[in-house]
Amino acid sequence: MRDGMRGKIGIGKLALYGREYLVAVRPFERGIVMHTLHHAAEMRGIDAVDELNSVPASVKPEEMKLARQVIPDVRAAAEPRNYKDEYREGLQKIIDAKIAGQEVVATSPEAPPKVVNLMDALRKSLDTVSAGKKKTAKAVAEKPAAAAKRKRA
Repeated sequence: MRDGMRGKIGIGKLALYGREYLVAVRPFERGIVMHTLHHAAEMRGIDAVDELNSVPASVKPEEMKLARQVIPDVRAAAEPRNYKDEYREGLQKIIDAKIAGQEVVATSPEAPPKVVNLMDALRKSLDTVSAGKKKTAKAVAEKPAAAAKRKRA
């Protein structure tokens, strides 16, 4: 089945936790992988996202240049094992503390982060990365005649 699906994705339904899910099934390495998807009714249209109304329809050339510079620097192979379920880990710590008889105190919610201009943040990040990169030294090759004179002297 896996080999017959090369280059294709199967879409289907799965009953799980008393609910029906939309899923995509695709070949992956020596097996088959299933991803849960959202039904169309669960997604809102792009026009319904009010925050995007202030985004310009066209991209400035310097922004496109910056994007083309950033993307190759941050591109890496997707490794699911590099991602952790931090919510579950935190919840497990609370459960373990309660089992051990420790008092669990809820922390106050953090203030929302300050909204920054993405382009300014990308420029600053690139400047930091560029400053950290080592410059390659160019070796100056001696002319053969100069090298011969030096050897004779």
